[in-house]
Amino acid sequence: MRDWGKGSKDTLTMTSQPTSHKWMVLSNTTLGMLAATINASIVLISLPAIFRGIGLRPLDPGNTNVLLWTIMGYMVVTSVLVVTFGKLGDMFGRAKVYNLGFLVFTLASIALSFMPTGDGAAYYLVGLRIVQGIGGAMLTSTATAILIDVFPAKQRGLALGINTMAAIAGQFIGLILGGLLADIDWRWIFWINVPIGLVGTTWAYVSMKDYVPKRHSKIDWWGNVTFAVGLVLLLIGVNDGIQPYHNDLMAWGSPQVLAELGLGLVFLAFFLFIETRARPPMIDLKLFAIQPFFAGISANLLTSVARGGLQFMLIIWLQGIWLPLHGYSFESTPLWAGIFMIPLTLGVLIAGPVAGVLADRFGQRAFASFGMLLGASTFLMLMLLNADFDYPIFATLLFLNGVASGLFSAPNATQTMNGVPASERGQAAGIRATAMNAGQVLSIGIFFTLMIVGLSLSLPQSMESNLIAQGLSGDISAHVASEPPVASLFAAFLGYNPMGELIPAEALHALTAEQQTVITGKEFFPHLLAGPFMVGIKIAFTISLLLYVLAALASWLGGSVSGKVAEPAKG
Repeated sequence: MRDWGKGSKDTLTMTSQPTSHKWMVLSNTTLGMLAATINASIVLISLPAIFRGIGLRPLDPGNTNVLLWTIMGYMVVTSVLVVTFGKLGDMFGRAKVYNLGFLVFTLASIALSFMPTGDGAAYYLVGLRIVQGIGGAMLTSTATAILIDVFPAKQRGLALGINTMAAIAGQFIGLILGGLLADIDWRWIFWINVPIGLVGTTWAYVSMKDYVPKRHSKIDWWGNVTFAVGLVLLLIGVNDGIQPYHNDLMAWGSPQVLAELGLGLVFLAFFLFIETRARPPMIDLKLFAIQPFFAGISANLLTSVARGGLQFMLIIWLQGIWLPLHGYSFESTPLWAGIFMIPLTLGVLIAGPVAGVLADRFGQRAFASFGMLLGASTFLMLMLLNADFDYPIFATLLFLNGVASGLFSAPNATQTMNGVPASERGQAAGIRATAMNAGQVLSIGIFFTLMIVGLSLSLPQSMESNLIAQGLSGDISAHVASEPPVASLFAAFLGYNPMGELIPAEALHALTAEQQTVITGKEFFPHLLAGPFMVGIKIAFTISLLLYVLAALASWLGGSVSGKVAEPAKG
């Protein structure tokens, strides 16, 4: 019978370590998180340059799946594998898994730098992004647990605050870096990861060691397989569901998507059944009986779903509407969107470490809860803005939203991880990372679905009438307007002028020079998109607001944890 007493001292004996080791671990894991998150967003913003480099048109109907898998494949693989790698870290050494993850990540980055062009390049890109995701899963599943291992309870909030700050900041650093490097050479987008990876890998293998005894046990193969298959099917179903299907806007009702979602739920049900009987289980379900852990995981999942699609929506808002209306060319909008979103990053950079230090001293739940309530208020205020907003107001709201994320992230991680026994921290960190990554993928599916439904209500009619008014024939106008709204969203997201991509070149050239200038200008599409987009984004922000409030409640109910918990009793 397990006895995980609340508030008793941690009975796990740790190997002695030099005082400086914890700071070395923090700097290396921070570099690892920075590399993993920069890699995710740098590819996101550089997709037009990458696709041009390999000779692929991302907006062609047949290439939509490649586009989505390039964006989401990394997150899907990471979501599926972090629990497994976290458990393996508990069994064989967290530092070993972390170091191997850095090596896999670096080798994949080198291979991507030599990506071929032409036939097969798309599959090469998606395949190696998945390999990178495997390395990223090894890094993210163990980094938090390693930090908790080496830092005393009174400093864990600071360490996790700095680590979380690097993870969130890396997402936006990647946006700016990708925009700059894409203008130089698309291969630099992958080369930039190589020196970071080589330094981090060498440094990790030389200096990273395990200071918590390994907990050898058997591998729960059936649990691993059913969990992986079930979660993969669910996330693939989400990915496929937002794509057009025959004459339907999306494929949520298609036999394939229904089968993927249904089978995914069946496999996950089998997984839960297996875990109640496996000795030892892949995931010890008794962890969820620990109130701070369950509350922290719940809050983390709610927050990830609420903000996972936020980055995409804000980028589309800037690239598809605001930046063109303010004179920026569509081609330059990816870089400028990253620059104009810097206030969000600054908020996280400032609040993250401060919240971690204060949470160490005064407890976690007040900071995590207040962060979520502050974030909820920013969603409410964002809903009150016009499509063509005043940037200082927008920037202030972004900054406050970043502060909210910083206030929540480190206290949430500390609350979640302090509540579990030391020997279970690997799988606990894996569960937390799965909740975060899977929540982001689900969020993208939810937000894009809401946006596509919102656009479909009025965008086609408005687009058709405005194209006819500019001299385009009724048949061509109707055909262009009938294209799935997801094509317009992806075009804006990738920095293309949707009108230049959707209208056949011969039909466009048949118009007068003045008509062509109006249709392909910087104001025609933004004005079409603005009304329907704002309806969709207000619905999305409303959902995010409610999820943040629920996350605040979960954080409060989780309490504050000192980090001194009992080890499970033998037998």
